[in-house]
Amino acid sequence: MKVKQHTIGKQVTVSGVGLHTGVEANMTFMPAPPNHGYKFQRIDLEGSPIVDADVDNVVDVSRGTTIEQGGARVNTVEHVLAALVGLEIDNVLIQLDGPEPPIMDGSSIQFISILEDAGLREQNALRRFFEVPESIHYRDSSREVEMAALPLDDYRVTVMVDYNSPVLGSQHASITDISQFKAEIASCRTFCFLHELEMLYKQNLIQGGDLNNAIVVVDRVVTDEELEGLAKMFNKPKVEVRKEGILNNVELRYKNEPARHKLLDVVGDLALVGRPLKAQILAARPGHAANVAFAKKLKRAMEKVGPSHIPHYDPKLPPVLDINQIGNILPHRYPFQLLDKIIYLDDTVVAGVKNVTINEPFFMGHFPNNPVMPGVLQVEAMAQTGGILVLSTVDDPENYWTYFLGIESCKFRKMVLPGDTLVFKCELLSPIRRGIAKMKGEAYVGNTLVCEAVMTASIVRKDA
Repeated sequence: MKVKQHTIGKQVTVSGVGLHTGVEANMTFMPAPPNHGYKFQRIDLEGSPIVDADVDNVVDVSRGTTIEQGGARVNTVEHVLAALVGLEIDNVLIQLDGPEPPIMDGSSIQFISILEDAGLREQNALRRFFEVPESIHYRDSSREVEMAALPLDDYRVTVMVDYNSPVLGSQHASITDISQFKAEIASCRTFCFLHELEMLYKQNLIQGGDLNNAIVVVDRVVTDEELEGLAKMFNKPKVEVRKEGILNNVELRYKNEPARHKLLDVVGDLALVGRPLKAQILAARPGHAANVAFAKKLKRAMEKVGPSHIPHYDPKLPPVLDINQIGNILPHRYPFQLLDKIIYLDDTVVAGVKNVTINEPFFMGHFPNNPVMPGVLQVEAMAQTGGILVLSTVDDPENYWTYFLGIESCKFRKMVLPGDTLVFKCELLSPIRRGIAKMKGEAYVGNTLVCEAVMTASIVRKDA
């Protein structure tokens, strides 16, 4: 799995009709900054409102997953989201000039293709995985649905479907690595049973449905009159049934294409948890309602891990900048090189790490029998973190000095002791002008805020 966050290299557009609304729409994928996530924007509505791809925004799961926020609604988002997860893209703004993404061929493969055409761009931020800490289960006895997420340092998905149908029977599908999604799952199309078609049509659904973008499974004898009615419904001159029970001689791409598509839906719906997952997902007879209910359960478990605004530090992942790279940017040296790693860096925010040990030279005098990290050095380490952010705005940071101009609203909330890992976050409060930067700095040990301050600094060229 990719370690750093990714967006796309350029904007790209696909066009087509929505499956359920039948409305033509253009959908444009736009690059987005780190930690942006997946967001839809209805540019056809006043104010171009944004709808976060969040499970708490789901309002309908009747035959697809529909999200709504601030009165703006986006239908059938799961195939688009599955493509983004399958390519391990983290940050994208998806602009729509209609109520529903194009259904294309009923799978995710055409979204995969256009996103690959845009290219993937690595970002200076580590992916913040939700690593399932313990087994999480969901069950709907009325529908015989069971889903589970088991701890795993990877993302694997296994799906079983059983419709008690002589045509489909029991089917299984699985991927053992998300990199398999494109080749094994992305091209698998949506499907429904013949007996569902008329009901869906009467509910004003599948208005954009076509025998080119869905597999229709025929699990009973069909009269000639019914076939004529179906031909009229789909605006086709003739509709036939194959011996295998697939309408209009559609060739399956895989024998278990329906199960694979259900896996695609699971991947897309679980994207609404809001962070990439590390887990073994097992799903028996899943559907959108169960997927969304399970995703809500996963999100509630994720929220217990800690507030999302605190920088997440995973020591297993490589840093954005290591100690040698930091030394090439900052002029500080022992015993004043107080920053060990940079784990996040964008245009306005930086996060760094300092591991506090009893071997720090200042513990010889502060205090020998009660070692406490001096508050002024916490601020200095925080300032060095902010210095990385400021110096990242120039092409030759090695040719600049950074100087403190002021510290405001500084508070020390808890003692920092040997063995603690300090995580710093500095965020610009306004754009840098004339080399002057003002930023809010925070220091955390775990989820506890231990120090905060508003700092003003100046960058000065060494030969000035």
